[in-house]
Amino acid sequence: MATAHTTQPHNRLRVLFVDDERSLQEFMRTELPGLGHEVTVCPNGTTALQAISQQTFDAAILDIRMPDMTGIDVLQRLKQVSPDTEAVMMTGYASEDSMVQAMRLGACDYLRKPCKMSEIEAVLIRVQEKKKLKNRAAALESRVQAAEGTGAVIGSSPAMQPVLQAIAQFAPTDARVLITGETGTGKEVVARTLFEHSQRADMPFVPVNCGALSSTLVESQLFGHKKGAFTGADRDHKGFFEVANGGTLFLDELGELDMNVQVKLLRFLEAGEIQRLGDNQPIHVDVRVICATNRDLKQMVAERQFREDLLYRLNMFQIHLPPLRDRKPDIPDLARHLLARAAKRPVEMVANLLTAEALQVMMAYHWQGNVRELKNAMEYAWIVSGGRPIEPAHLPHDVRSPQAQAPVAPAGMVGMRPEPMPATIPMPPPAAGYPPATAMPPAPGTKTLSDVEMEYILSIYAKNNYNKQVTATELGISLKTLYNKLHKYEEELRLRQAG
Repeated sequence: MATAHTTQPHNRLRVLFVDDERSLQEFMRTELPGLGHEVTVCPNGTTALQAISQQTFDAAILDIRMPDMTGIDVLQRLKQVSPDTEAVMMTGYASEDSMVQAMRLGACDYLRKPCKMSEIEAVLIRVQEKKKLKNRAAALESRVQAAEGTGAVIGSSPAMQPVLQAIAQFAPTDARVLITGETGTGKEVVARTLFEHSQRADMPFVPVNCGALSSTLVESQLFGHKKGAFTGADRDHKGFFEVANGGTLFLDELGELDMNVQVKLLRFLEAGEIQRLGDNQPIHVDVRVICATNRDLKQMVAERQFREDLLYRLNMFQIHLPPLRDRKPDIPDLARHLLARAAKRPVEMVANLLTAEALQVMMAYHWQGNVRELKNAMEYAWIVSGGRPIEPAHLPHDVRSPQAQAPVAPAGMVGMRPEPMPATIPMPPPAAGYPPATAMPPAPGTKTLSDVEMEYILSIYAKNNYNKQVTATELGISLKTLYNKLHKYEEELRLRQAG
């Protein structure tokens, strides 16, 4: 049956159709694939229960009256094992009681026989729209989670021109992109920019840190699992690939993926299919894959730590991010942007807070940690300056004393070039990493317990590279408590300096 509705690959539904009428079974085997959907047809409730125990469906069309069990019984079991499946009840013996019971059990719609194919199509379109809304909600959540990041590619230095040109060229396509560069150069920011300027921008962006995936659960986290696939799998679980369906999956720290997982990733790239753990049916997903690494993947291939065929599949196009020391003209704009994020204010309100002296110190520093280290430095400076103009004394000790840390390139780092080492490396003073005394004007008289506590908190904060979550964990307090203490300290500094 020809229709005007065309189903895009990422909107394709896996449909379960259960009815004891042979003519309807054959009809659905032809018509639903004609609408662009996959269909599994079952002649009774028993075979339907077997089907839902073996694979997951987006939608189920269930006849209520069948010889062995009712569609209501099938619906009840379906919602237990796969609560996200949208169920549509269909019967020639409609009653108010059965309709109410079906809706209470989670059915999304109710059709009376004989029904037209256009009615079934309309129901499936509504299921697709509901699926889209869920995906857009996931996309919104991923953007909210990215609020702590820089949020945009900032920089117009000569070293950044090839990056900007590549983003403009690759973003509108579905091409796979491999982003390389040192740790902290902003690879996820580039990936998000590629996504936000693509045709998938209203669908999910799912970032995955491959180095943080559990070694025992990595396959489940990426590809999902069926209920009972392993101990503790008490329900079906969607992996990151299914969550990203229709959108973009960003695999950061790609070189950390286990060789066995690399095989499954290669299968997806070749066939567009994944398979949940414990499931014998493949699942088609439409996902654009963007990857990033700070490792030399060609060297890993030579050492048999990374699959050569996978590298060729992923490295369709490459964007290399230069280290911050090679794009120093971008530091003023980056610093102002990151300071604004730390202050949670528009850039225009904080742009003048960075003094020329502080910028001069920052331009002279080597920024071994790249943009991430600059971000931490701006958070630190915002706190210790109390919202007043940022002077060199408000910057972290290592930034003010670059000789305290000679830049050494880690072995095997992509794009790293070791800089000349001095004949002797001065040891940092004992107070290195602690808030500078000039940035912490004491209250009149003897230090209070609160002053001592704050000094300790700031020292732990600096030691942990200004990571609030790690600092809160080490201090044994909640993240909210740490935020409150830092905010209180900022207000006290402001009052002391105003006085």
